[in-house]
Amino acid sequence: MADAAPVTLRTRKFITNRLLARRQFIVDVLHPGRANVSKADLSEKLAALYKADKNRVVTFGLRTHFGGGRSTGFALIYDDEASQKKFEPKHRLIRAGLATKTEKASRKLRKERKNRAKKFRGTKKSKASEAPKKK
Repeated sequence: MADAAPVTLRTRKFITNRLLARRQFIVDVLHPGRANVSKADLSEKLAALYKADKNRVVTFGLRTHFGGGRSTGFALIYDDEASQKKFEPKHRLIRAGLATKTEKASRKLRKERKNRAKKFRGTKKSKASEAPKKK
């Protein structure tokens, strides 16, 4: 915790989900005197609280209440890395550093390529995938 202001964690609606090999719960964070608490700090505190590896703790959906000083979000603690990779959505795996982001062509480029391919008839459509030559 970088700031000197105290942070209190309260968990509720705690469920041990054996099908997904995880524990899941709602986290209420009391942080008077500071704007909010980072997800990294939260995962460290939750890992210490539930005796788990901090890399297996996933926090998301944190919203600060009006007036500040209190936030509510959701947290998951996976039993192992394999179950985390199996059940977590890809965007959260990327945030956790367990997956890499795949770069693909932008929506506009894909649409332009599709429309160029529509103009070709009887020839290979791969010719349409190349951008037209500029003069």
